[in-house]
Amino acid sequence: MSRFLVNRRRFLTVAGVAASAVPLSGCDAFDGFLSGQSPVRGFMASANTLTYRVQRMLIGADQLAPEFAASEVRQGQRPNGSTDPTGEDYLALQVKAFADYRLQVTGLVEKPSSFSLEELRNMPSRTQITRHDCVEGWSCIAKWSGVPLARVLDEAKVKPEARFVVFHCFDSMNLGLSGAVPYYESIDLIDARHPQTILAYGCNDQPLPVANGAPLRVRIERQLGYKMAKYIKSIELVSTLQPFGSGKGGFWEDLGYEWYGGI
Repeated sequence: MSRFLVNRRRFLTVAGVAASAVPLSGCDAFDGFLSGQSPVRGFMASANTLTYRVQRMLIGADQLAPEFAASEVRQGQRPNGSTDPTGEDYLALQVKAFADYRLQVTGLVEKPSSFSLEELRNMPSRTQITRHDCVEGWSCIAKWSGVPLARVLDEAKVKPEARFVVFHCFDSMNLGLSGAVPYYESIDLIDARHPQTILAYGCNDQPLPVANGAPLRVRIERQLGYKMAKYIKSIELVSTLQPFGSGKGGFWEDLGYEWYGGI
C-alpha cells in the first residue's frame, strides 16, 4: 500500500509540474499535451478514475485522516497559490474585516441560503490539527477551526439529485495569453459530508489570514492541497461538473491535474 501511495504521489507531482507550466508560459507547446485528444491526458483521466475507485473501496466514507498533537505545529501554515486577491468585491470586504461577507449556498438545494461569517462562527464547530500535503512535495501541520460543511449543507437542504459541491472563489488565476479566470474547485458529496471536511475560518488559534484564504476556505483532509479552495465566495450544489470551466471539476483539473486528489 505504501509503495502505491508513493508512486501515485510521484505521478501527481510530475503531472502537476508539467501542467502548472502552462499558465506561467502561455506557450502553445503544451496545447497537444492538454488537448482532449491527447493520449497523455487520456492516460491521466483513466488513472484518475482508477485511483478514485480503488481508494473508495479501500477506505470507508468516514475514515479519518491522521491528526496531530499541538506540539507538532511548529510554524505558520505555508501560503501558496493565490495569496492576495485583488478583485474589487474582495477588497471591499477585506477593508471591513469581512463584516459584510455572506456565504451563498445555491443550486440543487431546497432552501438557498446566505450566511454571514458571524453566523458560521456561531454554528457547531470542529477543530483539527492535520497535515497539508501539497502536490509540489511539501507538507505543513496546522490547527484549523471551522464549521463542518455537512452542517451548512443540511441548513440548505440538499436535493436528492445533487452529486457535487462546487466552490466559487474570489481569487483569479492567470492563464497566460488567455488572461485571468475565476478559481473554482469541486468535490463529491461523500467528501463534502466527511467529518473532517470543514469551512475553516481559523488557523492556529487566530482568524484565518488573507494569505491562507480569508475569510473562508475548505479543508478536505483526505485530499491534496490544491483541492482545498480558498477565498470562498459561494457554494453551488450540482448534478454534473460539465458547465464549469472545461468540465473537469476545477481550475487545475482543467489543466491536467486529477479531479480526485486523494492521499
